[in-house]
Amino acid sequence: MFRFIFILSFFLTLYANDFYAIDYHKELKVLEAFDIEPSFLYDQKMNTLFLKTSKEYQDDFLDSIERAYIYIPAMKNILAQNNIPEEFIYLAMVESHFSSLTVSNKEAVGIWQFIPETAKDYNLKIDKYVDERKDIIKSTQAASKFLKNLYKKFKKWYLVIIAYNCGAGRLEKAIKKAGSDDLMRLLDRNGSFLPKESQRYIRKVVAYTLMGNNDDFLQKREHIHFLNIGNSYSISTIKLPSGESLKRVSKLLNIPFEDLRSLNRHLKYEFIPPSQKRYSVYIPYAKLTEFKERYFEKAIQNCYKVHIVKEGDNLKRISEIYDVSYISLVTLNKLKNSKLTEKQQLIIPTK
Repeated sequence: MFRFIFILSFFLTLYANDFYAIDYHKELKVLEAFDIEPSFLYDQKMNTLFLKTSKEYQDDFLDSIERAYIYIPAMKNILAQNNIPEEFIYLAMVESHFSSLTVSNKEAVGIWQFIPETAKDYNLKIDKYVDERKDIIKSTQAASKFLKNLYKKFKKWYLVIIAYNCGAGRLEKAIKKAGSDDLMRLLDRNGSFLPKESQRYIRKVVAYTLMGNNDDFLQKREHIHFLNIGNSYSISTIKLPSGESLKRVSKLLNIPFEDLRSLNRHLKYEFIPPSQKRYSVYIPYAKLTEFKERYFEKAIQNCYKVHIVKEGDNLKRISEIYDVSYISLVTLNKLKNSKLTEKQQLIIPTK
């Protein structure tokens, strides 16, 4: 009886004057995926987090899902291939709101928020032309390997979530100090073991996962299509030659350029790196047939490279070095004047 009253009051408060039905079995399945005991549903701080300014959290959740709708199926598939619960997509949501453009104050970048050192450990390339921390597929593959390594160490998925936030070493110290790896013990109300940020982090991941599994909520917020997100839209990988322009591909396939660009934020510029004979680019799966029918390799008059401005450089000197016109440098780089700064990057058309 107490449990029923608690759950009823929880969801009535959660959505203010609008009641969303609860599927208790789905809620338990979420906790089971993270190796969390059912009693965590009654965690007061998680409920407070979930309830506080609930419309703000709802809107944040829905905006994030909408942003990633086309590539969430691909992320789920990669997680499944690595035997990681698909619920871990909500960890990525908490990390970055599913935006490849997210950058933290610790220089973590991309959907999974890799810092440069960890990116290097998991073979994500960062150079003048690409930052694969922003690559939807490669970064999810790297994150899956990272999550698997954490699971080998800690043996419980909720510990993996915490370690992803605060680091394995910090979590090991917390477990040792607490004398237990029990979640409620680690989430001591006095904050004796884990940083407050990590305590809030695990609760937010669980809260968003519960929200994502509430069919009634999605239906009443007119996002019922999210229920089919696992088997509807997705993306395909194509290989493009050195120097190929994303703008040309977008015109050939009738894809709005910004839509294509948003799937390929790992490219720092709007062309395939000149150092690569072929390189991976992503398009909507629905456009794959058109790509096969319409795409042809055009003899490209210009490839592109990047010049990093050094002390003493000026546009006239750079144009002479690369045998390109002064005007083309100004136009291509959208320069407002001829002033350059040290370490500034300029796109150079090269024959």
